[in-house]
Amino acid sequence: MEQQTFAVVVDAWFDGEARHSGPASFLVRGGLIEAISAGDHGDDLARRGIAVHRGGYLMPGLVDAHVHLFLDGATSDARLRAEHLKQPVPQLTEAARASARQALACGVTLVRDAGDRHGINNCIRAEAMAPGSGLPRIRSGGLGVKRAKRYGAFMATDVADADSIRRSVTELAAVNDEIKLILTGIIDFDAGAVTDEPQFDLEETRLVVASARACGVNTFAHCSGAKGLAIAARAGVGSIEHGFFMDRETLEVMAERGVAWTPTFSPVHFQWAHPEAVGWSANTVGKLRRILDAHAEHLLLARQLGVALLLGTDAGSMGVEHGRALFEEIDRYLEAGLPLAATLAAATAAARRHFGCDRWRLARGAPFDAVLLPASPFVDVKALRHPVRSWPAPA
Repeated sequence: MEQQTFAVVVDAWFDGEARHSGPASFLVRGGLIEAISAGDHGDDLARRGIAVHRGGYLMPGLVDAHVHLFLDGATSDARLRAEHLKQPVPQLTEAARASARQALACGVTLVRDAGDRHGINNCIRAEAMAPGSGLPRIRSGGLGVKRAKRYGAFMATDVADADSIRRSVTELAAVNDEIKLILTGIIDFDAGAVTDEPQFDLEETRLVVASARACGVNTFAHCSGAKGLAIAARAGVGSIEHGFFMDRETLEVMAERGVAWTPTFSPVHFQWAHPEAVGWSANTVGKLRRILDAHAEHLLLARQLGVALLLGTDAGSMGVEHGRALFEEIDRYLEAGLPLAATLAAATAAARRHFGCDRWRLARGAPFDAVLLPASPFVDVKALRHPVRSWPAPA
């Protein structure tokens, strides 16, 4: 079992929003940061019988704000992916555990699971709360809501009229951390657009949001395409997930109403970089590139307008591996022109703040939810890929 009292001495650190020069010594007691002292006090702390961990850089543990733990992102073969989904729940649950362990090994100490119809995410969430579980903390969207015969059967239940929306949201809110709304379908990459109509109109989406809020939980919406994005923003969902084909007007509404955005470049980028995995034509590959370029432009615009950005990967999607994909997503933010500090804030403090954590930065009195790196990522961003040790926040 992890010692209740220990110290971490580092050359420099990032609190989730700001950089700090070092050296600095962190004293952790009972899972909370008791003190942060300038200087290297490792020898003195060791003489007091306190275990001391050393490293080049400390920062909050990474957060992947959009994953599906029970899906295996490493597999790109469509047949194997379909067979994976047909496995019994115990096997899918073990796959979810393996995904969570892999994420933690990459320095990801918190994930938000964005839905599965089996309730595996809620099960793993409970397991992760046990001391010494070897799992990151898990925030679970449980089972989402969608329309019958529309996209999302693997992660959501069907709702019909207003009464069923209220009833389903109320029931799900009792066991989920957030309510996921499947507002639109997926992108037709050959067409380079979202071609189907939104599953819910503005009034219905507002009802989902209001019903969730009445139960004390937030909402997040699977959504891409201009029509669906306009509905999601105007309805005031907690966050828009994916959000391809974004526009300035929608971003302005999001900024005004406090709607966050989790852009998830990774699934589309994989299909652009590896068209052979899907069999895309050169024409479709060109459309994928244009979708990604527009997404990058709107990412920068979102930051300029003050939209809260959450870094999420959609891990479990084809070619999007749990844990490892987060570094690829960070690369997409940097390629778009977002500064590293803003990118790391989206992957640490911004997500925790959005999720309602009382203390979202590394600070005295805050939970010690952190990752120790061999060197500063501000000197070499590849240091993020080689965590020395991770400490998920205590339950």
